[in-house]
Amino acid sequence: MNLCTNVLRKLLLSFIFTILYTAQGEAQQCVIIKTDGGQKVKAPLGLPDLEVPKDNPMTPEKVALGKRLYFDKRLSLDDTVSCASCHDLRLGGGDGRAVSTGIKGQKGGRSAPPTINAAYFNVQFWDGRAPSLEGQAKGPIVNPIEMGMPSHAVAVEKLKGIEGYRKAFQEAFGGDITIDAAARAIASYERTLLSGNSPFDRYMYGGEKGALNPMAKMGLVVFSGKGGCALCHPIGPDSALFTDNNFHNLGVGMDRPDPDLGRYNVTKQEKDKGAFKTPGLRNVALTAPYMHDGNELNLEAVVEFYDKGGKPNSHLSTTIRPLNLTSTEKAALVDFLKSLTSSDIPEF
Repeated sequence: MNLCTNVLRKLLLSFIFTILYTAQGEAQQCVIIKTDGGQKVKAPLGLPDLEVPKDNPMTPEKVALGKRLYFDKRLSLDDTVSCASCHDLRLGGGDGRAVSTGIKGQKGGRSAPPTINAAYFNVQFWDGRAPSLEGQAKGPIVNPIEMGMPSHAVAVEKLKGIEGYRKAFQEAFGGDITIDAAARAIASYERTLLSGNSPFDRYMYGGEKGALNPMAKMGLVVFSGKGGCALCHPIGPDSALFTDNNFHNLGVGMDRPDPDLGRYNVTKQEKDKGAFKTPGLRNVALTAPYMHDGNELNLEAVVEFYDKGGKPNSHLSTTIRPLNLTSTEKAALVDFLKSLTSSDIPEF
């Protein structure tokens, strides 16, 4: 029996290793599971283990470089904006504003999607225009409203002039600084930003029946039943991403003279007019205001919006309808949404 146990232990150890990296003066840890020809990031309770792209395997050096870049304001034209400026991990990976602020105080047109757990999305940005975290990381750098670099080439030259980056890129990639390498490093760091282990997770997947209070338990019933929330924010038997990784028109902003058409701007398909990516709901209590334009200020307002059936328009999603929730059901739903706040957020 002891021999079998030792053999099993050795096999397990051969498939698991821990990335330890230090950046911004903090020690971080990320457990990587080796698979046939690839890697997975070991996820916290309530989340599935995360597949790592085979063309961008994670290493301690790459993750540490990615974290350094994520927090470095020198990636912007005037040294005032970093990834973390619009994706503050203390706010669930958002920035607490209706729309984000870039260089020279310029305002964008959409709210900042949270970076925490963003690695689980099939595509990135509200309209899904980037196919991966790597693709997303390059966009804001040259966006004139966000980080404002004239080109990726200019950004690379600037990084080459900053002490320590040449060495860091060499250690992470075995070569010189390139924009693709910078994007791969940032994406690798973002794949460590997994947040589960919320009261909901401990109740649903950890067997801790006292983890949710009675109102939150009622809210879970409303969420999964009368409220219809789980149609687009599904809860699985072993894990929950709280997103269908799809695009829906809720009517947000569609009554404006020049509405943001969302996914349509990418696909040019009529059915996608006014459709935006279904956000995940983990840590949603930290990421106000809500919707792609930040129009709803708090969770109570969001629940009211859905209860009324969104805003009618010719492309309204078929899943959106008036709910006729009672005041108690609405309060319970908000309580449940607050139970999705993870206990591990302060560790980031």
